[in-house]
Amino acid sequence: MSRADNVLRPILRIDFPPEDRLGRGKIMLLELIRETGSISAAGRAMDMSYRRAWLLVDALNRMFKEPAVESQRGGKQGGGAALTAFGEALIDRFRAMEARSRAAIADDLAWLEAARFCEATRAEEAPPRR
Repeated sequence: MSRADNVLRPILRIDFPPEDRLGRGKIMLLELIRETGSISAAGRAMDMSYRRAWLLVDALNRMFKEPAVESQRGGKQGGGAALTAFGEALIDRFRAMEARSRAAIADDLAWLEAARFCEATRAEEAPPRR
């Protein structure tokens, strides 16, 4: 485990009652759709089926007044998907909220890190055996 994998990090998730959620998984899916131009390719990159990826996109599009993703049916180009202006703004806003959340609790995270027992950290700090 690398040192970066061993760092405390808060995870932001917004609950939309009664049952919708917005979190890093849906935002990552949007980012991958932006990169690949495809719901299918974005799903594969996240090791999920096309159906699962499509259901998440559908949920995102139903959560808001505007869609985050527009898809195009197949044809010569084979279809595809693109983020709307709202989808782009959603990514930007969510990533900014994550950054502000981390900054707001940085001192508390440092305190927790200093107080935490972690075998990997202890092994790095232990003097070499003779």
